[in-house]
Amino acid sequence: MKIRLISPAKILILLSVSVSSIAFNPASAKSDMEIMADVQRAREKLREKAGHAKHEMKPVEESQKYRGVFYGYLPCDDCAGVKMTLSLKNKQNYLLVTQYARSSNKEYYEKGKYEWNKKTRMVTLTSRKAGKIQKYRIKNEGKLILLSPDGVTLKGNQNKYTLLRTDKNKARSVHIH
Repeated sequence: MKIRLISPAKILILLSVSVSSIAFNPASAKSDMEIMADVQRAREKLREKAGHAKHEMKPVEESQKYRGVFYGYLPCDDCAGVKMTLSLKNKQNYLLVTQYARSSNKEYYEKGKYEWNKKTRMVTLTSRKAGKIQKYRIKNEGKLILLSPDGVTLKGNQNKYTLLRTDKNKARSVHIH
C-alpha cells in the first residue's frame, strides 16, 4: 500500500478555497437574532404538533411560554435612556444586558434566576452576585412591563417601561449574547 502525501502548498490552497467559500457566502449567514427567532418558531410548531400519540411531548410548563429575548429602551434619570436586553432561558436562568446612553458605550451583564408567578403574572429576577431583585408584569407573550422592586406599577406611561419579545414584535436593534 502506497501512501500519497499532499504538498503543503496544495493544503494551503484547499484551505483558502474552502474558507473563502464559507466567509463570502452571506446567504448562509444569519444573525443571532434571526437564529433565535427561528428557534422560537420551531418550538411553537413542536407544541402545536404535540397531539400525535406516537410523538407526544410532555406538556409545556406555562412559565416556559415566556422564554425568549426581550428588548427595550427604558427611561433614565441621569442619561438619555437605558437600552436593555433580557434573555429568559431554560432552567429558569436569565441574562440581562444593559447599556446607558452616555459618552461610554459600556455594557453591563447580569446573570441570575427567574421565577414566574402564575397568580400575579409576574416574573421576578434575582441576580447571582448582588441578590438584586427586579420585577416585571407579563402583559402577554410578547411584552414585559418593568415594576418597582415591590411589584408596584411605576408612574407614568407604561409603554416607556415595556420590553418586547424579539420573535413576537418587529425587530429593533438589540444586544444579543
